[in-house]
Amino acid sequence: MSQAYAQIQKATDYIRTQSNITPKLMLVLGSGLGDYGDRLQKMDVIPYQNIPGFPRTTVPGHKGNLLLGELFGVPVVIMQGRFHYYEGHRQQDIAFPVRVLRNLGAQMVLFTNAAGAINMDFKPGDLMMITDHINYSGMSPLFGENVDEMGPRFIDMTQAYDKPLQQILLACAREQGISLKQGVYMMFPGPQFETPAEIRFARTIGADAAGMSTVPEIIAARHCGLRICAISCMTNMAAGILDQPLSHEEVMETGRMVSDRFARLVDTFIQHVREV
Repeated sequence: MSQAYAQIQKATDYIRTQSNITPKLMLVLGSGLGDYGDRLQKMDVIPYQNIPGFPRTTVPGHKGNLLLGELFGVPVVIMQGRFHYYEGHRQQDIAFPVRVLRNLGAQMVLFTNAAGAINMDFKPGDLMMITDHINYSGMSPLFGENVDEMGPRFIDMTQAYDKPLQQILLACAREQGISLKQGVYMMFPGPQFETPAEIRFARTIGADAAGMSTVPEIIAARHCGLRICAISCMTNMAAGILDQPLSHEEVMETGRMVSDRFARLVDTFIQHVREV
């Protein structure tokens, strides 16, 4: 057993002492969306700080709890807040919880995040299903020694986003009467918001939304065989599109504004993947 996998196993073993839930679905909740976790039934709450090897989250709106329970009869684990490259974490550390929860039994994952809209057809409050991504962070969680127990040295990213799960998510949006955009998410390292020139560059190379997270977790999830789906909440127009400054407060406020629509979409998605 490699040292890296031994650390994953240690965290997995600790979580099993705190909860008897073996999750089928993992949810990762981004900025302003963390309250969705309160919907869990039969909930076990484990602070990140208690889990061996878990980093600490320092960003407002990220509560820093691992929640295990059930929703609509589906065993679920929820990351109530995530870790970011700009907080000083290595991308290998950002990937660690994803690997642990895969090791715990999760088969699929729904990532969520807050993002700035680059696509001029989008507006604040829109939800976007991520169909692909651009990693502009300059780093990968797979750098260094491979964790052979979790996945191969080289992975194919052409099918990182699970097509059947995407079709389910689109059907759920139609069922709920929710407009669900589709597009490419581009990760910038942050923590500063992007410049207008960077956003023009991102639009030129095909990005529809910009953010500071998610991509390292997507890569790790793909590496360890999780089925992946992802939603971005457009919390603001990206830099230079509107003549106004950007702020994290706006991100949080828009997240709260869309919380009901977001909850209905995720509720319906969970009910539909119950038999998948």
